[in-house]
Amino acid sequence: MDMSDYQQAACKTLQEVEAGTDAVAVPLLGLIGEVGAVATAYKKQLRDGRANPTFKAQLREELGDALWYLAVLAEQSGLDLADVAAANLHKVADRWRPTTADQIPFDEDYPQKERLPRTARFILRLADVNGITKSILTWDGAAVGDPLTDASHVSDDYRMHDIFHLSYAAVLGWSPVMRSLLRRKRRSNPAVDEAEDGGRAIAIEEGISALVFSYASRHNYLDGKAHIDNDLLDTIGSMVGHLEVSAHRAADWEKAILTGYTAWRQLRQAGGGIIDLDMNTQTLVVSSMPAQ
Repeated sequence: MDMSDYQQAACKTLQEVEAGTDAVAVPLLGLIGEVGAVATAYKKQLRDGRANPTFKAQLREELGDALWYLAVLAEQSGLDLADVAAANLHKVADRWRPTTADQIPFDEDYPQKERLPRTARFILRLADVNGITKSILTWDGAAVGDPLTDASHVSDDYRMHDIFHLSYAAVLGWSPVMRSLLRRKRRSNPAVDEAEDGGRAIAIEEGISALVFSYASRHNYLDGKAHIDNDLLDTIGSMVGHLEVSAHRAADWEKAILTGYTAWRQLRQAGGGIIDLDMNTQTLVVSSMPAQ
């Protein structure tokens, strides 16, 4: 049955409320009560098991009552239930269905020298420079940017945060920071070079890296954590709303963050390592450096 048709049919059985009564209050409170009834039906099933053969019928009835109140609540609020359902499916897909690898590059139509590498091997080493531990990233024997420190009163290995930018490149096909460091900016298109690869986009990516690190530090650096809180993903989405990467889903950002922190924890434990980036499989693989 079409959701809109159901909504119209359900509202034909709506009883009039007394004058001055909030029309939304009745379906709202009714919906809350029916959700409780659904929970009660399931509680009885857990308790009685086979001795409760009418469970499915009871659940069907309670879910139907909840749906009725939901339809009326939508009507009273000026919403169409079919539109509500469609929007919810879109939201769920955004949250839980990552984009496939063949859809992630934003530079497929650009010259090779302006594309992020589809596969690449990086080496990250820690070195003592005048008593300060610095992280040094290289690609094909050349330095990628300047050596990094924690830049903090606290030693927390943020110095190795280039791995997060590599993860964004591998999983999202996006990283203004890496484009700049690898000299892969899309200069053949000045508008894209400025808006997508320029200083503002770089600052936003660095801001995301710092924001997520603060979050991760409160969650054991995501060790054992399978999902990222929606509030953080929503914040990231708002930060990149005007950029090309906004085409990606929350699920993509979750995958990129978890991939980056898995690699970061491995690098932290080993004090550096070899990083194999593969955009085709959206992966980062960290391995130990050969003994010198």
